[in-house]
Amino acid sequence: MMSQTDPAAANCPAPVPPPGSRGIDEILAAARARLDRLDPEQAHLAYRAGALLVDIRPAAQRAAHGTVPGSLAVERNVLEWRFDPRCAARLPQAVGYDLPVVVLCQEGYTSSLAAASLQDLGLHRATDAIGGFAAWRIAGLPVLGPTPPARPSTLAPPATAGRVSH
Repeated sequence: MMSQTDPAAANCPAPVPPPGSRGIDEILAAARARLDRLDPEQAHLAYRAGALLVDIRPAAQRAAHGTVPGSLAVERNVLEWRFDPRCAARLPQAVGYDLPVVVLCQEGYTSSLAAASLQDLGLHRATDAIGGFAAWRIAGLPVLGPTPPARPSTLAPPATAGRVSH
């Protein structure tokens, strides 16, 4: 019977982290310590009271799982440029530093890091939704989708219709 562990991995020690580095668990905990995180219901109330609800998930994830009606889709890789009031690439909504922003990702991890990054830009009211879009949907709050996969048109037969395959 073969062992379930890789013998090569057992003989290789884990890499020693460089001095001053932090693991992702530490980085996430530090980000969350400075956020006033909202549960899905609180996030919904904040949005209804005028906060921007920003969905940072990639387009494919939004299509696969759905979206919150009225949320602003700004993918994570451009978030800081779109919300920095000093940046020429900012969104029209990024009018100042007092803007209430609630960041939403799929499960509430990436959104914590993103909200902390917005706070680093000076948007002191930025926060995120605990549990992300998944928790929002489970709470029964408004959602659209998911977008069904594209189906072939029924208007014309496929190009191979009627051909005999050998």
